[in-house]
Amino acid sequence: MKLNITRRTAMIGAAGLAAAATTLASTGDIAEAAVYTEDSGPLPTRRERIEPATPPFVHPHNQVAKNGPTIKEVTLTVHEKKIVVDDDGTTLNAFTYNGSVPGPLLVVHQDDYIELTLVNPPTNMFEHNVDFHASTGALGGGALTHVSPGEQVTLRFKATRPGVFVYHCAPGGPMIPWHVVNGMQGAVMVLPRDGLKDANGKPLRYDRVYYVGETDFYIPRDANGKFKSYASAGDAYQDQMKLMRGLIPSHVVFNGKVGALTGKNVMKAKVGETVLIVHSQANRDTRPHLIGGHGDYVWESGKFSNPPETNLETWFIRGGSAGAAMYTFRQPGTYAYLNHNLIEAILLGAAAHFKVEGQWNNELMTQVKKPGPIPGAAHS
Repeated sequence: MKLNITRRTAMIGAAGLAAAATTLASTGDIAEAAVYTEDSGPLPTRRERIEPATPPFVHPHNQVAKNGPTIKEVTLTVHEKKIVVDDDGTTLNAFTYNGSVPGPLLVVHQDDYIELTLVNPPTNMFEHNVDFHASTGALGGGALTHVSPGEQVTLRFKATRPGVFVYHCAPGGPMIPWHVVNGMQGAVMVLPRDGLKDANGKPLRYDRVYYVGETDFYIPRDANGKFKSYASAGDAYQDQMKLMRGLIPSHVVFNGKVGALTGKNVMKAKVGETVLIVHSQANRDTRPHLIGGHGDYVWESGKFSNPPETNLETWFIRGGSAGAAMYTFRQPGTYAYLNHNLIEAILLGAAAHFKVEGQWNNELMTQVKKPGPIPGAAHS
């Protein structure tokens, strides 16, 4: 298979090209096997368009399907852009779907079809694609969605399995982890047509849903220990690959930046509201924990055909997957939601906040006595 050397591929070096060529050869074989045809069998006549929201927010959707299977049309546009990843002004030349890290959460129902148009504008430098873990065949669609700058492609797949699933860029060889840790990942939520249920079949409903996408960044430092800035993603490639091989991230963040979901961007709720939190990590394991709360119902593996676990303090999201947790807030205040690898949460940035309004319940917790001197203790 011929691998064209362009202004994009010339930037990644001979070793990267060789590995990419090996992977692209195999994806080319798969793409040829999946022969394009207008008549791919009976399809639903109903079509609806998804207008994706920027995470942590999620586009409007029905928790219980009101109609039969539907073709859900959505467009994701690749933006290669420089982003700021912490309060010190550290920058990363990121790869994004629709301009955000993570990309949008797409919500459909089981047996719906997702019809994705992936757009790679001519202003970009690199080839991109998308691998949907929710799909079946052709490397999750990755073999059928390779687009160079100035191209777009449309893929349709049937969402046969209920749950939350990662999607990410997988262009081939070392480009795969590089694109993922530079931000190119998101998630799909495939709801059961009759909605979520507990282990006994009782319906479960949520008042709000938030999407938290966790990413590990690998930003090199200079000889003085300061984070380096690069004119382009290609300029950073060799240095980033050396750092990535050490498996020690410089940042582990929620939604693209240290503190992205704190302060004015805090996630909000009210006492008595039930919140569904979808959490994904396309590369590393993570351990979400809500300080002062719990997972009332948790689909730790992210699959809604399995009964949810209950009353969890911390849950485990495997690298390359997404999970979902539901909690009804019972007390007002600010809750920290974090990766309970506390080094990654406190030192590297994997933490967020919920701000909950409402009345305090003294029965659940009260301060019996305020801090004061210890009786009979000597004081310095």
